[in-house]
Amino acid sequence: MTNKPDDHSTQESQANAQSRRATGEFVRGVSGFRGAVGDPQFPAEPGRYHLFVALNCPWCHRVTLARNILGLQNSISVDVAFPGRTNTNDPVAANLWEFNPGRLSTLTGKVLPECTAETTTGKSYRLVKQIYAAEGSDEGSVPVLYDKTSQRIVSNESAEIIRMLNDQAAALGSSLTTGERPDLYPADAFLREQIDSLNATVYANINNGAYKAGFSSDQAVYAAAFNVYFDTLSQLEARLAKDGRPFLTGDNFTEADLRLFPTLYRHDPVYYIRMKLNAAKILDYPNLWRWLCRVYAIPGVAQSNSLDHCKQGYFGRSCNNVVPLGPTRPMAYPAAYEHPELARKH
Repeated sequence: MTNKPDDHSTQESQANAQSRRATGEFVRGVSGFRGAVGDPQFPAEPGRYHLFVALNCPWCHRVTLARNILGLQNSISVDVAFPGRTNTNDPVAANLWEFNPGRLSTLTGKVLPECTAETTTGKSYRLVKQIYAAEGSDEGSVPVLYDKTSQRIVSNESAEIIRMLNDQAAALGSSLTTGERPDLYPADAFLREQIDSLNATVYANINNGAYKAGFSSDQAVYAAAFNVYFDTLSQLEARLAKDGRPFLTGDNFTEADLRLFPTLYRHDPVYYIRMKLNAAKILDYPNLWRWLCRVYAIPGVAQSNSLDHCKQGYFGRSCNNVVPLGPTRPMAYPAAYEHPELARKH
């Protein structure tokens, strides 16, 4: 049985969601598929499961990180959607995730080599929404963890997917031994309490907080999210600085680090502009910058995502569809993540 994360760290409260959206607040919806690998209907078997993802999506980034860090690249297959959704000329609808490996990137003028067709259902679906529709659902989000044997969606809740991959890594066919493979959610009760607390704070203030700021249509709502985001970055900077710990909970990389990484990976090259989070860059937080570089150096992490996809996805349908080329100082990204010494001293 998988240890599921507490709902407060995986889902946003839907209380008064309609009225909150009407006043300019971004309110994230809930995930409808909440099965678990390891349950009787979804046994943990090598080669049985598949992920549908979009690399610009930070929630997908969580699961690609877990897949790679846990040594599941050869056991869990992946299809990658184009980072920009369908446009108003689409024969089905606009704003849908699509598998379209021939679509050109505005940023590069070429196809994005990571993009794939849909290879798993046997139906060659073009749209993620069609995968859901086959199960009678009108959802359309990614990531999706899919059971190739039963042809069913297991889960579309990223926090629960990374937890189940960790719990079932050996049974799923990890290429890493128990000694080599990190345990993202160790059994120690005190450590779990720290991870759960960090997850709740990081989800509300950083992961979802970036969207609260960037997608708000109300100045006061934006300002509140902006201030909480940077206050929390300062708290995390102090946490790392206090005793020089390499990771958020101490000496070992855990789920708390994994869940923080996708947002900070995007901050300097994307969120600083697109989400209007321009008070500072991660480069301005020496300990967080070194932490970011430390995580980036973990085997499999660099291969878990693409900043080209992130830039295309976030800017490709905003800013007149023009994708910013920078930043290039002090160094282009993601190459900068290989240089912890770039952290700015104050």
